[in-house]
Amino acid sequence: MNNKLSRFRILVLGVIVFNLSLLSCKNKETENKDNSSAAIDSTESNEPFFKLSLAQWSLEKPIHEGELDPVDFAEKAKELGFNGIEYVNQLYFDKYRNSNDPEAAFSQLLDTLKAKSEQFNVKNVLIMVDGEGDLAAIDDKDREDAVEKHKRWVDAAKFLGCHAIRVNLFGSDDEAEWRSNAVKGLTELSKYAATQKINVLVENHGGLSSNGKLLAEVMEEVDLPNCGTLPDFGNFCLRRKDGKMWGAECIEEYPTYQGIEEMLPYAKAVSAKTYEFDENGKETTLDIRRILKLIKESGYTGWIGVEYEGTDITPEEGILKTKELLLKEAKQL
Repeated sequence: MNNKLSRFRILVLGVIVFNLSLLSCKNKETENKDNSSAAIDSTESNEPFFKLSLAQWSLEKPIHEGELDPVDFAEKAKELGFNGIEYVNQLYFDKYRNSNDPEAAFSQLLDTLKAKSEQFNVKNVLIMVDGEGDLAAIDDKDREDAVEKHKRWVDAAKFLGCHAIRVNLFGSDDEAEWRSNAVKGLTELSKYAATQKINVLVENHGGLSSNGKLLAEVMEEVDLPNCGTLPDFGNFCLRRKDGKMWGAECIEEYPTYQGIEEMLPYAKAVSAKTYEFDENGKETTLDIRRILKLIKESGYTGWIGVEYEGTDITPEEGILKTKELLLKEAKQL
């Protein structure tokens, strides 16, 4: 009798253990399915692969016409739905150069810009530097003077919390001479900028700086981690009529998409230049999706600055159309 009861108890216990084991497996299976679903869901996002900033040059017309004070840039950008801003230094020259004490006025300007960015909770991304000499100048003294003048903007970028300044490389029309001088100027400025943890970025901005292959060669020769490029969707004109730098018909242009692709391996910022839109909101002069595809394939995930330069609609309308188009096309990639 005791043996039968013992065997019965063992049998019941076995059934219970078996059922508990099945239940545990089912729970683990359910848990794994839940985790798998969560993982899949977490990859679904409407966020683009880049961050959007507003380039101040988009607003140069209202600024030059006195309709917008450049110190209110952060407020305007926030109003238009941007979380990052890219300053243009030449739009502030009148704020300090004509002062009785330019240095004090410059310092006060930076204090104001920093306070405004904090007030409206926007990120200071970079400063586009113009009018401070030629970093690829043929004359050594001119080039060294340009480097010294650019250091002011490296320090300003550091103070504002930017990650970079954008510079120009004009210089000679001779490729070998231009390359040599560009390397010298960039190397000297980038070494100083490294002490401030600021990047020095070259934009394709006319002349030989718009030759993507040549600019990539300069980047390779400089070979400093804080020296890079800022590919602009436009600005690939190599030569203009009558030898003019600006305001004249382009008579020789570098292939746009090729140039962007050649610059992207060194890119630390990007400018989304736009000019015209059709009734469906498409840019009529550039294939924005094609460009964004190149950018995404390069692995770039940083800031893309909206830079509208059209004339058919208001700057605000152009900015918003550019922003909308970038976000729309990014979803198709």
